[in-house]
Amino acid sequence: MRLIPSRFAVAVAAAAVAAVPSLAAAYQQAPALANDKGLPPVDQRLPEKPLVIKPLERVGQYGGTLRTAMRANNDHNAILRVIGNQSLVRWARDGFNSVEPNLAESWDISPDATTYTFKLRKGTKWSDGTPFTADDILFSMNDVLGDKTFLNALPADFQPGGDAVKVTKTDDYTVVFKFAKPYLPFLEKLATPVAQYPTMYQKKYCSQFTAKYNPKVGDLVKAANVKDWAQLLRNNCGDIEIPARWSNPNRPVLDPWVIKDPYSGSATKVVLERNPYFWQVDDKGNQLPYIDKVQFQLISEVETILLAAINGQLDYQLRHISSIQNRPVLAENQAKGKYKLFQSSGINANQVGLWLNHSTQNEKLKKLIRNHDFRQALSQAIDRKEINDIVFLGQAKPWQSGPQKASKFYNEKLATQYLNLDLKKSEELLDKLGLKKGADGFRTYPEGGRVSMGMIVMISNSSLMESAELLRKQLAKVGIELVINSSERSLFYDRANTNQYDISLDVFSGGLDPTFNPRPWLAIHPQESRMSVLWTKYYLTDGKQGEKPSPSMEKRLKLYDQWQVAKTTAEADSLFKQILEEAANEFEVIGVVAPAPNAGVRNAKLYNIPAVMPDGWTWPTPAPALVQQWSFSK
Repeated sequence: MRLIPSRFAVAVAAAAVAAVPSLAAAYQQAPALANDKGLPPVDQRLPEKPLVIKPLERVGQYGGTLRTAMRANNDHNAILRVIGNQSLVRWARDGFNSVEPNLAESWDISPDATTYTFKLRKGTKWSDGTPFTADDILFSMNDVLGDKTFLNALPADFQPGGDAVKVTKTDDYTVVFKFAKPYLPFLEKLATPVAQYPTMYQKKYCSQFTAKYNPKVGDLVKAANVKDWAQLLRNNCGDIEIPARWSNPNRPVLDPWVIKDPYSGSATKVVLERNPYFWQVDDKGNQLPYIDKVQFQLISEVETILLAAINGQLDYQLRHISSIQNRPVLAENQAKGKYKLFQSSGINANQVGLWLNHSTQNEKLKKLIRNHDFRQALSQAIDRKEINDIVFLGQAKPWQSGPQKASKFYNEKLATQYLNLDLKKSEELLDKLGLKKGADGFRTYPEGGRVSMGMIVMISNSSLMESAELLRKQLAKVGIELVINSSERSLFYDRANTNQYDISLDVFSGGLDPTFNPRPWLAIHPQESRMSVLWTKYYLTDGKQGEKPSPSMEKRLKLYDQWQVAKTTAEADSLFKQILEEAANEFEVIGVVAPAPNAGVRNAKLYNIPAVMPDGWTWPTPAPALVQQWSFSK
């Protein structure tokens, strides 16, 4: 799979969709809309050139409710993953192969990759029938995001290198994004959920909650008992990742379905019904979506979600039940539950990653962790086959931190070095470091004191908890004590953010989306680059805070800065491959196994759903698989 498509491939994709002939004479709508006398005819509700989606298997049948489940506590992204992020562009249905037109029917990129000009789909309408135009994008980017009351600074996706994008319009259907420096990954960024801001807010409705457009907004703020207009707008128009995005049925959207029963603290279910103004059709002229409603049942316990799936109460479920441990029971109950299994392939690089903290507060241990031989000794003391067999039912495979083979950035050394179990070699390396075994079987530092490593792990992740216990026993065989500090998610992140750990056991990102999530190889993420959060702080503050990174990390960060402003795909790819090669030579973190294929369930009558889907956040499963073209057979 290719993460960054060539400009030629992108241009061809844009031109191909734009060239689809009008099907206006044959447009059809769902029968459920036929009795709504207040609606204009379907051809007047669609753009001049609707986005044409060819169904994966066959033309769908209208009707039905898609039942799925989410956790009862702050699980709002479950809704986004099904309903989708309707951005200017979208991922290809089969993964990270390319970026395709969406609300923008085409685009043009300047030769120096600083200017992106998007041609909007003329005639597209919000769910209330109001036209979607360039003014909505300018409102979202300039009046909302560009106001420091709403955000202190634009999200990083819109200010690469710290220079904020400038957004202007040429006409009502042409929008220009101008960057100070080359920004090749912009299209790919726009395809992810967190960069959906340009198409997030309708100006007509949401402007009433801003100080710029409503002189009396203070009265609304006071009546709502909130801090300022920014909070008022979020409560009414939402934000990318907050529950309020799904709590206001009056907010106009560009989604396939619109809120009917909102997400609230007392809700037991969230229901969305079809958007009569949705701007996509199939290749026979049938307006999408096929399915009438989407219903999310709010269920507190993961075990209860699994039980509901087994009992056939859910038409689609992947989230919360996809672990490999659930596959046997899901497979056994297919006939009973009248569902079929589909496979999800994790996009991470590793399912069980040891983030060795190169800035641990234990000074003696810090010297060891920063020693390549010590890291190699730990890696070759790990029995990956045992962990795979016991925790992952033999379905995973030994892996370090490198991108998956399907990625164009696959680096064999970064993925496969020091995977073999070799206790003799491990012992030799530890002996060479002067770490002698005592009578109790544990090693001590040359200056005295047991070599003990504290590992933080989230108690909610059963795979990581089981792996941690096996790792503890395995490392003890070579004399290294591993102390497991398990906790809930909030305490786990508190410990990580305050540098209170020697090892953090968690996934390694970047398996299929390495340029989006290069955290295992670059100290750039304040929470997730846990080889050293202090190195990250140093990088993000230009040396004003934190701790100076190692020479190897400094080299990689310089390459990363160059990558961010590369002018061509070839230059960018070369720089990123250099980053990975340097990371392979340094070997800072240790991987155990690559993600095992997981299983989800789908109603046996549900079709147009892929047999295999990526499972990740940058490709927010299952939305890019175009749920709007899923359908039930009678």
